[in-house]
Amino acid sequence: MGIIIWLVVGGIIGWIASIIMRTNAQQGIILNIVVGIVGAFLGGWLGGMLGFGSSINSGDFSLSGLVTSLVGAIILLAIVNLFRRGKAR
Repeated sequence: MGIIIWLVVGGIIGWIASIIMRTNAQQGIILNIVVGIVGAFLGGWLGGMLGFGSSINSGDFSLSGLVTSLVGAIILLAIVNLFRRGKAR
């Protein structure tokens, strides 16, 4: 049951990040899930280095964990846009 929640929350986080970064029209639900999960890993890693809370991937299903995961997904989309278009947008 945990993997299903992980996929659903990852998809929602990826979708919100794609709306914020204005890439929603370019990606589908599968890419939203991937962006959400990989972004959560990135956010958890960066948050751990900077002393912030953990992400949803470490079992921290709280508001701070969701925000950390969302910030990681936004950073991931900014990096992808930087390599794709030459600007982070």
